[in-house]
Amino acid sequence: MKKITAIIPTFNPQQSFVTFIRQLLATSITQIIIVNDGSDQKYTPIFEEIKTIEGCKVLQHDQNIGKGAALKTAFSYIWSKQGDIQGVLTVGAHGQHTLKDINLVLTMTKVFSEGIVLGIRNFHSSDSTFLSYWGNRATSLLFELLFHKKLLDTQTGLRYIAIKEIPWLIEVQGDGFEYDTNMLVVALKRKCPIFEVEIGQLRIKKNSIIQYDELTNAGTVMAKMLINYLKP
Repeated sequence: MKKITAIIPTFNPQQSFVTFIRQLLATSITQIIIVNDGSDQKYTPIFEEIKTIEGCKVLQHDQNIGKGAALKTAFSYIWSKQGDIQGVLTVGAHGQHTLKDINLVLTMTKVFSEGIVLGIRNFHSSDSTFLSYWGNRATSLLFELLFHKKLLDTQTGLRYIAIKEIPWLIEVQGDGFEYDTNMLVVALKRKCPIFEVEIGQLRIKKNSIIQYDELTNAGTVMAKMLINYLKP
């Protein structure tokens, strides 16, 4: 049976992250690659504990480089040891994605086994602000205008990617959050299929700082998108 590996770019995780890791391994996910993207030294015990969990592999960046760079580090590692992996699932490290949402995307991989499957967030939740809702709408509309593909959530971090797509993903430009959008642009150019699965409501943990959150400034996202469009 083909396996699915989870990839989690991580910077300064909370202790609850260890519990989340154990919960993920109770799903159909068989391996988890955690990329420590230059976390502060005080978080070392958390990563040391994760290393003792069967099925987990921790990769290390000496300094914080960015979400895109962390994903590409994991992609390179997986491609070098792919074995019988069917695909990878990228997941947030700070509670952005519930196990219910993750299981829903995993279930849909039985239907959409090729290309990229996006977990589309519901921006009508109580956690969603006016700016995050309209920022998401604006970026989606601009993406459709520039690249002629309607996607409801271009910045979602919950994505399933078939293993055969990994080589070109390693070459996609962008070390920060812009990598998420760049991935989709290159996928369209390569005629890689992109599917959307509606997941639960947008979740933001109260009184916490979410690193690699997908609620980046809409203006910055759109500026990066325009630059990508204007490149030859």
